[in-house]
Amino acid sequence: MRINRIITGIVLGLIAVHPAFSQATRVKTNIDFDWYFHLGDIANGESAATDNSQWRRLDLPHDFSIEGSYQQTNPAANAFLPGGTGWYRKTIRWESAWKNKEVSIVFDGVYMNSEVWINGHYLGKRPNGCIGFKYDLTPYLKNGENAIAVKVDNSRVPSARWYTGSGIYRHVWLLITNPIHLAWQGSFVRTPQVNNSEAAIHLDAQIKNGSGSKTKVVVTSIIINKVGKEITRHTSEVSLDTGSTAIAQNFIVKNPALWSPETPVIYYLKTIIKKSGQVLDNYTTPFGIRKIEFSPAFGFRLNGKPTKFKGVCDHQDAPPVGAAMPEEVLYSRLKLLKAMGCNAIRTSHNPRSPEFYAMCDTMGFMVMDEAFDGWDHPKAKWDYGNYWKDWWKTDLEDFIKRDRNHPCVVIWSQGNEVPDYHKELNVQEQLYNVYHAMDSTRPVTQAWALDKYLDVAGFNANGEEKNALENFHKRYPDRPAIGTEIPHTRQTRGVYRTQTS
Repeated sequence: MRINRIITGIVLGLIAVHPAFSQATRVKTNIDFDWYFHLGDIANGESAATDNSQWRRLDLPHDFSIEGSYQQTNPAANAFLPGGTGWYRKTIRWESAWKNKEVSIVFDGVYMNSEVWINGHYLGKRPNGCIGFKYDLTPYLKNGENAIAVKVDNSRVPSARWYTGSGIYRHVWLLITNPIHLAWQGSFVRTPQVNNSEAAIHLDAQIKNGSGSKTKVVVTSIIINKVGKEITRHTSEVSLDTGSTAIAQNFIVKNPALWSPETPVIYYLKTIIKKSGQVLDNYTTPFGIRKIEFSPAFGFRLNGKPTKFKGVCDHQDAPPVGAAMPEEVLYSRLKLLKAMGCNAIRTSHNPRSPEFYAMCDTMGFMVMDEAFDGWDHPKAKWDYGNYWKDWWKTDLEDFIKRDRNHPCVVIWSQGNEVPDYHKELNVQEQLYNVYHAMDSTRPVTQAWALDKYLDVAGFNANGEEKNALENFHKRYPDRPAIGTEIPHTRQTRGVYRTQTS
């Protein structure tokens, strides 16, 4: 299994970042191996002095619910498997190369209510189990061994309306950078104008200055095609304040290769930060060049061509391996969908792993990227709605920043089948405003919603009711619509002979 995961990591590295691009000034190291796990809660699990020698040794990603027993007393929504509490511990050894560097730990996803410590120091909590997050370890590291502890609490189930798994079910990384570097998820590449002869490319980036004093740097960004050839570059002299400084750069790409499901071409934008000739950071953002248009007159056009979504709603688990889906299984699933003629996937009803989007970019799937199932009123008794008030904005912003460079993402979904009582609370308006403030390049929809604060109306099963779409277009002739979920339960517009209510 370890060999398979190493091979998979290498393959995914080639998918996400072209092999010709060295990023030696920042080091991102996978630390999935050699964790220790204890099922159940324990006292002082976070303490550096805790003895974990009798705990189970394992590699991540890991789902401890799938290892449990199927029982009728367990919630059906969790596949009759248990939830629970689990502790993970790992020791990392200080390296001399970390001196005067910033060392962070990045979790791609932990389900759910994760709490993290380093050497007994509390780093924070994230209730959402499907959003990645990062903690700065630098102030708490010491020479020798450093103890990382993670508590996962999915003991109150059902915490969703489908199987979620439990545990550190996605990858974990150490990220080492200089004090001055491109901020985590701080690069946003847009293509505001695209045609067959040329494309305008715009970079918005946040540079973090952790040096403690103002300084000047030179930022050079280079666009490189899939075979490693430089297309164009832009260089800026930037005065950095302490903290974070925003920069913008513009480019023109002549005769661009346009991204589509048939031609999923990826470009790479390499950003180099120098001070006095010394390279401080070197980061590569994969992106695609394509034009998306939604209209009630012509439906959806990709690169000016009318295009139909031939899609599926897809959850993140894969029986019998659970939520910690190996990349080999995910890739096999996507290959099968592609062979069936599928060209679109809705991430029902939560963000997927980073590897999913990299594969969709390079295999050619259009993605409806869905942030949440419900909102502030729980649908399942113990779901994310219990934490909504304190966390929705942080989680939504991290979600958008993570995924907005992916050409596969052509539309955002801000929720799924949310009842009308939310209109009184302006929740939809707040979500919509965050999406458009952070990414004006994609429209926003919502499953089973026709409300004001949407760019594209969403039809779930109601889209199969007789004359539903026709009546909508008569009432709202200027608004496009999309079928977000079209099951047989409402009769698929005369195709099936069976009758449903």
